[in-house]
Amino acid sequence: MKRPVVLYIAASLDGYIAREDGGVDWLNDVEGEGDNGYSDFYNTIDSVLIGKKTYDQTFELADEFPYADKKCYVFSRSEQPPSPHVTFIHEDVAGFVRTLKEQDGAKIWIVGGAEVLDVLMKDKLVDEFIVTITPIVLGSGIPLFKGDNPEQKLTLKGSKSLGQFVELHYVVK
Repeated sequence: MKRPVVLYIAASLDGYIAREDGGVDWLNDVEGEGDNGYSDFYNTIDSVLIGKKTYDQTFELADEFPYADKKCYVFSRSEQPPSPHVTFIHEDVAGFVRTLKEQDGAKIWIVGGAEVLDVLMKDKLVDEFIVTITPIVLGSGIPLFKGDNPEQKLTLKGSKSLGQFVELHYVVK
């Protein structure tokens, strides 16, 4: 069985994952419930996919690299100096993820960003969508999904309220 690739992300009610400048400060303005299910989800994965911009932003949001205990692959268009917690990938995103899905292991998490997700959406490589809707309308920003994605039919696996957040969990049919 192939390892599933999972998008686990928060979005505004109008479908944005960040402000135009990449800021996600608005997520802190919402009353949640505990860690909003993060720990439960995090324990189901062993690999993390992340774009270079999102990788750089993690150091603005956290004192330590938050995924040090997972295999972390950072997609970059340019050569990067070695880093103790990540493997930089300079090859085709879709091809790399296809190979990764065939290897033994647990779920693979798409942390972000929008560019990585867009490639994986267009190649139909996302198997599950766990999207937590935040009760805010941003009006503009970085959209969760870019245009021209292929149609995909989904099945609702579950939904739950987490304080003011609502988590929707879909699997691809």
